[in-house]
Amino acid sequence: MSSSDIVLGPNQYGKAEVRVVRVNRETPVHTLVDLNVSSMLRGDFTECYTSGDNTRVIATDTQKNTVYAFAKEHGITTPEQFLLLLGQHFTGQAEVSGGRWSAESYPWERIRVPGPDGTLTEHEHSFVKSKQEIRTAALTIADGVEHLVGGFSDLTVLKTTGSEFSGYPKDRYTTLPETDDRVMATDITARWLFAAGAEGQAAAGAVDFDAVYARVKQIVLEQFALVHSLSLQQTLYAAGEAVLGAIEEIEDIRFVMPNNHHYVVDLSPFGLENPNEVFQAGDRPYGLMNASVTRRGAPARPQAWEWIAGFC
Repeated sequence: MSSSDIVLGPNQYGKAEVRVVRVNRETPVHTLVDLNVSSMLRGDFTECYTSGDNTRVIATDTQKNTVYAFAKEHGITTPEQFLLLLGQHFTGQAEVSGGRWSAESYPWERIRVPGPDGTLTEHEHSFVKSKQEIRTAALTIADGVEHLVGGFSDLTVLKTTGSEFSGYPKDRYTTLPETDDRVMATDITARWLFAAGAEGQAAAGAVDFDAVYARVKQIVLEQFALVHSLSLQQTLYAAGEAVLGAIEEIEDIRFVMPNNHHYVVDLSPFGLENPNEVFQAGDRPYGLMNASVTRRGAPARPQAWEWIAGFC
């Protein structure tokens, strides 16, 4: 095979995991945003890869510095809005035709301390890191079109009943017993694609990203708790259906849900009964559910999901 038969395929480059913490000190009650930002640029960078010509390459260090400078100059209201600022800035440069910008937002809560009357109040500038889910956002710009995705990862939930699993095919390798009462637990990762045009609304301030995020999380938790589940797949679809039914700005929501198995421990060798009270929490292997719930007739937007690991 000659070198003329080999060409560069799809590519992007940038600065990954830029940790930026922005403190707003405009009032005595400080606010804090803690992001992990990645910037990946796309364009005609073939000569950089094939011959080492860097004349079109915006240094990854420059991308890192832009994150810090924008945090000061523009502040950070939401991760989605911050990524839109970055994406529009970089695609305004001649060398860049598109790219992907992503962020993880780490939650902090105010420490509660006794006030003058002894009741607990939120401290003005002291925080404790929350151990709940991590908020995520991703922006892809391709062919001049913005694809904005919100989301969260590692929202760990468990229900002690209200879940069963039965009626599945069985063969010589099937050992799993059917059950009409089991513990169901998972670590929910969800990402939702804002409808075409919503990005423009966002730039105009018409989309309240914080409100959308809070509503999606609440709906997903409600469905997990309230749906009597015949399978984790059924719970996943019910959550997606409820989100799309309630939030018109979202056209597609995708989930990754591992089945965090809990096995009833056999206590009979010790003369003890175990009516679903003592469990062994399984580690691996585990079931893994991955699906998209979308609006009928929504335009296909595969570029929104490219390079996002774990999503179909």
